[in-house]
Amino acid sequence: MTDQLIAKLAGLGLFTGAPQHDNFCRLASVLPASELTPSSTPYEWPAGATIALPETYEFAGTSKSFEDFFVETDTAALLVLVEGVVRHERYALTGGPDVPWISMSVAKSFISTLVGIAVAEGHITNIDDPISAYVPVDPGSAYDGVPIKAVLQMSSGARWNEDYHDPESDVFRLNAAMGGIGTLDEFVAGVVRENEPGTICRYNSGDTQVLGSLLVRATNRSITDYMQEKLYEPLGMTSPGHWLVDSAGMEVAFAGLNMTARDFAKLGELYRNVGRWQGKQIVPEEWVRNSVVLSGTHLQPGQPIVGTHRFDLGYGYQWWIPAGNRGEFSAIGVYNQFVYVDPSTNAVIVKLSANRAYGTIDSESTNRESETVAFLQSITSRLRD
Repeated sequence: MTDQLIAKLAGLGLFTGAPQHDNFCRLASVLPASELTPSSTPYEWPAGATIALPETYEFAGTSKSFEDFFVETDTAALLVLVEGVVRHERYALTGGPDVPWISMSVAKSFISTLVGIAVAEGHITNIDDPISAYVPVDPGSAYDGVPIKAVLQMSSGARWNEDYHDPESDVFRLNAAMGGIGTLDEFVAGVVRENEPGTICRYNSGDTQVLGSLLVRATNRSITDYMQEKLYEPLGMTSPGHWLVDSAGMEVAFAGLNMTARDFAKLGELYRNVGRWQGKQIVPEEWVRNSVVLSGTHLQPGQPIVGTHRFDLGYGYQWWIPAGNRGEFSAIGVYNQFVYVDPSTNAVIVKLSANRAYGTIDSESTNRESETVAFLQSITSRLRD
């Protein structure tokens, strides 16, 4: 089984330039996964009049083609909601309204949401607690004594290499646990400390994986089970979802959530409404507000380190915050997965993609994440106009 899983992972050709749209819609059938079942009270988005999207957008001082970007980044789904109403919906390649897609690091924002709920329910006493009070880690390792809040803000101080172009990087070693080379919990237990916690924001998928372990230990439930009750059921998810899992059945918390664009949008709409859904407070308002603000100098746009470069976005509790103080924020995953929220225009936009150039070099020119923000902002600017 282990050899088969490793072969399947290698066969995907991730970060090589190989097209991925045939894979990203079926990963839960290729790799071990747990299942989230549709809500007993499914919620279908109401549809409104279709809005025209821009023909161009501005990035790095240049006017660029909206359609070219849609195609070049292998976009499979683009869903635009305004005030909770579908105003534009387009699918391409292997995408579709009922087609699941791998979230990549959009999953991180779901994990943060579940941590907030666990705090409100008393499973986690305080995010100033050391995460090692809940999760077994090696003495003196990166997560020993580190406040949960620092981990939420990608500021644990752990030594980390998130370069998707480097097969020796930490993120590749973390992915190996999906193929049976150890377990995810074993991996994060021994991560090495490099910096003082709470001083440097270094994007680190290990931080999210240890938050997943925190959820399991604090609630005494699997992430799948807890999410089913706390998010999947009350938000009226309409389609089955899946978490990829390791050989021990632990969810791949940093990237393994598979859902449809319409269901991904429900997290964005929940946060646009500051944790309320259909009149019920699902996530504490204070948690939502604290999750999407820049609460330290090291979290400001231009400070978070991603791979080998700094990213022109700020960071909250596993949510990205664009520069410009417009109040917008986004869940972002590799290959250009986005759940983007702009409260100023009451908009939630989901972009699911399979950008084949992603990670072939560690550069904005291929990864195009800042450019995707500009692409999405052009939509909300059209709404504002």
